[in-house]
Amino acid sequence: MSKKIKQKRRHIALFDPWFVFAVCGLLAIGLVMVTSASMAMADRQYHDAFHFAARQAIYLGLGLLFAAIILRIDTWFWQKTGGFWLLASLGALFLVLIPGIGHQINGSMRWIGIGPIGMQVSELAKLGMIIYLAGYLVRRREEVQTQVSGFIKPMVLLGLVGGLLLLEPDFGATVVITATALGMLFLAGVQLRQFIFLLLLVGVALALLAVSAPYRMQRLTSFLNPWANQFDSGYQLTQSLIAFGRGGWSGVGLGNGIQKLFYLPEPHTDFLFAVLAEELGLIGVLVVISLYIILVGRALWIGYQAQKLEEYFAAYLAYGLGLWLGMQAMINMGVNAGVLPTKGLTLPLLSYGGSSMLIMCMVLALLLRIDHEVRILKHGRF
Repeated sequence: MSKKIKQKRRHIALFDPWFVFAVCGLLAIGLVMVTSASMAMADRQYHDAFHFAARQAIYLGLGLLFAAIILRIDTWFWQKTGGFWLLASLGALFLVLIPGIGHQINGSMRWIGIGPIGMQVSELAKLGMIIYLAGYLVRRREEVQTQVSGFIKPMVLLGLVGGLLLLEPDFGATVVITATALGMLFLAGVQLRQFIFLLLLVGVALALLAVSAPYRMQRLTSFLNPWANQFDSGYQLTQSLIAFGRGGWSGVGLGNGIQKLFYLPEPHTDFLFAVLAEELGLIGVLVVISLYIILVGRALWIGYQAQKLEEYFAAYLAYGLGLWLGMQAMINMGVNAGVLPTKGLTLPLLSYGGSSMLIMCMVLALLLRIDHEVRILKHGRF
């Protein structure tokens, strides 16, 4: 290697520093908040206040190990194996519905046991669908941009995935994966009039699904006026709003929250953001939102840079992963703040959960790998 190339390597960052900063910040805050939010529940259930915190640290360690492996895999591998990931996702969605294989928790069949870890198959389905769709948009790029069939075909597949998710049922995951797929199609150049028509059609379908089941309708009505049934259907939301109200500007102090003491259901998973708002206040909330904005913004920027270099699979994959992260974070925070109906979605990188943490670490590694390859191509550093 020449001296000139060695000097050039030293002056070019291997990865986006802002992206890495946002990831490290969110992971650190998440581990601290899971510890704080879960101590009372862990002590009551397992007589070990750090039960959930220790497991979350183990999940994070495994996730970082997976990420280190994925960072060494070229992007073309994911493009070639997109069909496999789609089939694996569909297979998992079928298996979880089989009694004895799928585990029912809180009335939903969403988990498959893999050793000590309960894998939430919707997380795998989101990743598999995004990888496959990125490859499809490359193979059918001209058809997607010029013909109606180009975007109807993936919608049929999306309908199958959504139908299986609704059988669990998991309406929240269906919304996220549908919105992400629509965003990818739009960024791939679908004609505007076709996209608007499809958007309206999907919107009507999701609205009909939302009101078709009694429990979904109950969630919608309790979201509009949670105080009308604050000890029944509106209980989760009212307790979350109380947490936000108690937080004020600077919060009551880390570890000093009251709502996590068996008032707020799932304080370390779905409603971790409410605990954060109570203990760290508006300042903590704005810091977390800012980190998500940096994370999602840089992910989309990575996709844009790949697209400029005509690396279309990498671009669409980065777009899809960035949209997924942003959409899920926005919905979870919106639910906690009472501006969206209750959904069973975790807050990416913060909430407790083995499958969520492992998949999110894979997502981050894919984005970092794309960024790394883009920097190599952009600066001629093979």
